[in-house]
Amino acid sequence: MPDELKGSVIALTGGADGIGRECASAYAREGAAVVLIDRDGDKAATTAAGLGPNCMAVQADVGDGPAVEAAIHSVLSHYGRLDAVHNNAGIASPSKSLDQTTEHEWDEFMRVNVKSIFWTTRFAFDALVTTNGSILNTASMVGLIGQDKHAAYVASKGALIALTKAMALDYAPQGIRVNAICPAGVWTPMLEKWCSEQSEPDNIRKYLDDIHPLGACPRGDVIADAAVFLLSQRARFMTGCILPVSGGAELGYRR
Repeated sequence: MPDELKGSVIALTGGADGIGRECASAYAREGAAVVLIDRDGDKAATTAAGLGPNCMAVQADVGDGPAVEAAIHSVLSHYGRLDAVHNNAGIASPSKSLDQTTEHEWDEFMRVNVKSIFWTTRFAFDALVTTNGSILNTASMVGLIGQDKHAAYVASKGALIALTKAMALDYAPQGIRVNAICPAGVWTPMLEKWCSEQSEPDNIRKYLDDIHPLGACPRGDVIADAAVFLLSQRARFMTGCILPVSGGAELGYRR
């Protein structure tokens, strides 16, 4: 079905690159106006320009409340409405066990990966009530099944999964659906950076190809297709869903 999102206005955090960029492209193809909210304003502007004249970019650090408030205000001033917020921005580095993680590193994971949802929800809520809108959170399979030597990241994504369920219950009376999408491995600049930090990067790349029963580690388009569905009316009776888009990476016994 073409134009799944025609007429919608979607605010997408972390949309300049990686999974966010793939989602932005998919939303625009399906007829949505997309606002990329990203700390890299120049890259976000370049991406938005490639999506067409109905899209725009706003520079903001999603962990900073006043910056998010200003970004949402820009969306509403420009378009007059907001139909969806896709909380996609996140960090995944450094990868350490908990005892090796510094307090600053821990706080930064929580600020960017979790508190950003607090800010976007606070400032977009009234607009989403008006449109019976939708919230989509990019979580991770590691928030469900764990991962070694990545304690703070796993904790932040586990928190995001639990938060999604709480929000879904709280906002159902207002007609706002809240869902999360859980990738396993997806080749993005962030994952490439994570690989480079490991002791044996080539072995890690092979590992990421091998963990998905459906095939090699994918690109972000597979996540974008599922995201379009969750924001569309075809998912109108889905809320609190934690959707794996993982190629089956969580299935079976593997060593």
